[in-house]
Amino acid sequence: MTERFDCHHCNESLFGKKYVLREESPHCVGCFEQLYANTCEECGKLIGCDCKDLSYKGRHWHQGCFRCSLCRGSLVDKPFAAKEEQLLCTDCYSSEYSSRCQECRKTIMPGTRKMEYKGSSWHETCFVCHRCQRPIGTQSFIPKDSENFCVPCYEQQYAPQCVQCRKPITAGGVTYREQPWHRECFVCTACKKPLSGQRFTARDDFAYCLTCFCELYAKKCAGCTHPISGLGGTKYISFEERQWHNDCFNCKKCSLSLVGRGFLTERDDILCPDCGKDI
Repeated sequence: MTERFDCHHCNESLFGKKYVLREESPHCVGCFEQLYANTCEECGKLIGCDCKDLSYKGRHWHQGCFRCSLCRGSLVDKPFAAKEEQLLCTDCYSSEYSSRCQECRKTIMPGTRKMEYKGSSWHETCFVCHRCQRPIGTQSFIPKDSENFCVPCYEQQYAPQCVQCRKPITAGGVTYREQPWHRECFVCTACKKPLSGQRFTARDDFAYCLTCFCELYAKKCAGCTHPISGLGGTKYISFEERQWHNDCFNCKKCSLSLVGRGFLTERDDILCPDCGKDI
């Protein structure tokens, strides 16, 4: 007895007929198309076994229906782009949707790398430094007067130069007497400690921290021998080429403050009138 060879779905004999295997089970063409064939997005008809099924993101087309939505040209074996459920050839997509390069004004084709900045677009090879004309790519850049500069060119052309080291100041500079300095270059002439953010003074156009200035140039108090800076409202007493801090201008014997009072001198000492009456 001959073994039967039937359609898995309708049980019709498949001897001498075309059939399709699905998961190792044979199906007649009619059953297979009814059960499993995809519907063409364009014409709405089933894509039969004798037709090539072209698919994109879960959608299916007959080979002859796979066309650009605008110009109706075939997209088979050609690059294409999708926009709002429509498939478009590259020419139509570029004409309708692609941005234009800010430099050469040509269309930036889909799939090509482009650079974007503040709503404008460039071909990767057109996005170059205005000064050296080298592609900027993904490097840092600085815009200036509607042009873009790589950082080295911007620094050479526009960044102020430090008075001390003559190198460009790109951030965090200090201005002193209308001249620019790097923070790390603006230091005390004597001890070389940074002066940025610190109180300082100058002598002969050279900047000094208060400590060095007092040690080098300030007068010494006749009472405590420490420097009298005279800066920041510091009050002091001056008499016959000698100076005292206000707090040090006291009677040598009784230590009474003589600020705003009469006093007497005995050699290098100052005395209140009571202590000096026996001189």
